[in-house]
Formats: sequence, C-alpha cells, structure tokens
Amino acid sequence: MRRRDFLRKGTVAAAGLAASKNLVGPLAQASETSNLTPIPKRPLGKTGADLSIVALGGMLVKDAEQSFANDIVAEAFDRGINYFDVAPQYGNAQQKLGPALEPYRQRSFLACKTLMRDKDGAAAELEDSLRKLRTDHVDLYQFHAVTTKEDVEKIFGPSGAMEAFQAARKAGKVRFIGFSAHSAENALVMLDHYDFDTILFPINFVLFSQANFGPQVLAQAHEKGMGILALKSMAKTTWPAAERHDHPNPKCWYQPAALPDEAALGLRWTLSHPITAAVPPGDEKYFRLAMDVAQKFTPLNPEEEKTLLARAQGVEPIFHLAKV
Repeated sequence: MRRRDFLRKGTVAAAGLAASKNLVGPLAQASETSNLTPIPKRPLGKTGADLSIVALGGMLVKDAEQSFANDIVAEAFDRGINYFDVAPQYGNAQQKLGPALEPYRQRSFLACKTLMRDKDGAAAELEDSLRKLRTDHVDLYQFHAVTTKEDVEKIFGPSGAMEAFQAARKAGKVRFIGFSAHSAENALVMLDHYDFDTILFPINFVLFSQANFGPQVLAQAHEKGMGILALKSMAKTTWPAAERHDHPNPKCWYQPAALPDEAALGLRWTLSHPITAAVPPGDEKYFRLAMDVAQKFTPLNPEEEKTLLARAQGVEPIFHLAKV
C-alpha cells in the first residue's frame, strides 16, 4: 500500500471515530468520507472554471515536512478538491505546495496573491511565486489584503500593480485577476474601479450578524456576476489578550469557532450563500472537518441557522465597518 493511501485511510478512520462520537445532525454520518461522492464544484463567476466548494489554503503546509504536504494535497485531490490558494506571506508555503501539487497541476486551479502595489514589485513577486510553485502560470492572481484607500490608489495609479497584472495575463502567466480584502469599504471601491473576475472576502456568521460586515460586498459582487470566494467561514472572534500569542491554533490569528459542531455550522452557513467556495483555516483539524462537511454538504435549515446565530449574539467580531 502506498504511504499516502495508508495515511489517508488512517485519517479517514480517525475522523469517522470522532464524528460518530461528537457530530450531530447532517454531520453524524461524515465518518465514511472515503465512500462518499467527491466534494462538489460550483462555477467561478463568469470565468468558465468550476471550483471545489472548499479550498486547500497554503497555510496548511507552512513549515510542514514535505512528506506531509505531499500526502495532504494528494488526499485533498482524491476527495475532490481542485482549488488551492497560497501567498508569499505564508512563510515557506509556496515551496511546500509547489512540489506537492506538481502531479495534479494540470487538473487543479491555483490561486496566488501579492502585497506589492507597484508594477515592478508585483511583476517580480509573480515570477518568484511561479518559480517556487513549479508552474508557468497561476489560474488566479490577486491583490492581497486590500485594506486602505492608499492601497487602491497605488494599485491603479501610474506604474501601479494593475499594469503588471494585465501584462502577466497578456503573457499567459495569469488567467484571471482578483483581489482579497479585509475592509468592506475598500472592497466596494475596488469593485467600482475594475471588472475583476473574483473577490476573496470574509463571509462569516458573526461578521454579518454582529457587525453588518460583508452583506453589502456580497450583494455588489453577486450583482456583477463575479466569482465569490469566502474567507473566515470558521472564524468566531478575537483572541483574549492573554492568549493572543499563546493559543492552541498557531496558524489562526483569530479565534476559530468551536470544533466540531459550531465550526461545521459556520462553514455550512457560508456555503449556503451565493458563493463559489470557502478557504478554511490553516489548522489541519479544521481543514479535515471542512472536507467532511463539503462531501456531505447540505444548506443550513432555518432551525440550524437560528442556533448558530444565537451563539453569535454579543460576540466581538474580528472586523468592523469603518466609523464615519
């Protein structure tokens, strides 16, 4: 038996045992993940691409042994994941993901990002990412974490990063252009500036219900027919000050929803909206739960949504709308 098949069957068995003891409702039968149909896919806006409803985020393989990266990518692909997302800011994740994804590259959708706002910087970082990821192109290249008005002005200004993105697409190094944002206000400005293919944005039960953060962005992106990719679907709140630098989820700067039921409901809540896919946290436990949920996905029913939103009452959101 090949090592990755042995590991995959072992983790599926372990996940099944945990599910049988802990999960309720639609997740109670998630133990037999290896026998389920593959993770479903949805259209990515007007691009013509179809993506698995959950992605493998690059933080998952950051600082991991290459053997782990190889095995988890193989398992994810076997279970139906074809959407992989990474960025230079995720430490050595590109170096780990590149070799692991190489056998599946022609059958996968690879998204990358840059924080560079100038033309030369963005072009150089793209070349570095292509080299580390062992590919001649990325399917989606995104302006990473657009947060301020200055970000927007630099991107679209003279010798701004948008010039590099357009040149890269013309050269065949980039298929689609998108952006991610943690600011609702600046996401809306970006949507007004350019006909982007995709947006990567927090779509989260606490943010929507407690901060009105996200509904306006989701509505505008949906109206434009964009591919909508979700961040923070399994997020809950900020870490207490005493735990900010010492907590059990070192790859999550925010406090994730509780395993397994609350996190599963949070992901299903996000996937019940008109989006293409969600990127789970970089924590292996949450990623494995996300794969289980995706393989058995059913939209949240009204009673489940009521239960989930009751848990959000009074919770401090990780983002807020700007004060005016």
